[in-house]
Amino acid sequence: MHETRTSSKRAASRRSRLTTVLVLSASALLSVAGPAHAAAPMDPLPADIPGYQAALDLVKSADVRNAVCRFLSIPVPQGDGVGAPQPIPDKADPCEGMSAFTVQDPLALNEITPGFAAGTSLPIATEAVKLSYLVSALNAPVNGRNATVMLAPTQGGGWHLAAVREGDSDATYAGRATVGTVVFAEPQIRGWYQLKLTTVEPLNDQARQGLGGQPSVSLSDYQKLVKARYADKLPGSVYDTTGMSSGYGAAKKTEGASSSTPALVGGSGAALALAVGAFALRRRRNAIA
Repeated sequence: MHETRTSSKRAASRRSRLTTVLVLSASALLSVAGPAHAAAPMDPLPADIPGYQAALDLVKSADVRNAVCRFLSIPVPQGDGVGAPQPIPDKADPCEGMSAFTVQDPLALNEITPGFAAGTSLPIATEAVKLSYLVSALNAPVNGRNATVMLAPTQGGGWHLAAVREGDSDATYAGRATVGTVVFAEPQIRGWYQLKLTTVEPLNDQARQGLGGQPSVSLSDYQKLVKARYADKLPGSVYDTTGMSSGYGAAKKTEGASSSTPALVGGSGAALALAVGAFALRRRRNAIA
């Protein structure tokens, strides 16, 4: 009996240690690319997103709210609608006549890294994906439309309003991360994936096509796929320097461009965006920036 109890205790101890290792591994994986979801009001702020409080204040600000209202005040173009950026009239109260809405707390939008796509980085979570943007969806449709606020990191630290985009798919997928997993995008094909330790699983049709219809692949095999797709299309390549990677035809803006002169760029509902400041939608097709 004594030997049986001792064996049981040892087995329980091993299970406890294994559980601890798995929890620590999951925590380390999450720290790569930000929290799985925005903090609840009584929760501490996400420690792995630098400047999160400032980002939170920004998405709740009157300036961001007005930018969303200006975006929603312009009808979605019919057809492709690709052409010159469309100026948006600057009304005294951009939100006049619109139903009430709030901008939800920011979520991490992670993307594959250039080194991972080039095959020069190791196929591990810390080198495969990086935090590229923060995204915040609206709490409810406004006049039948959804929108997503995108924040980009500011040089020297902090965050700034980069764009308001049609729809809420970015925030919806970003919010699907759980403890022990990281959700990331392959923006060139608009594919969304979930990384579980070293296994990549598709979250939408574009991602399933990107994996060749497979239900999952190893991170190493996924790297081989993206390397085949993008290794010759990285910045500085002939593909990039000849202008083939310019995305949706958005006008390039300089770093000093004024955020007070937003313009509507893109065409279909999925591509339509209010570009602000130095943001340009050039990574949304085929180039890794």
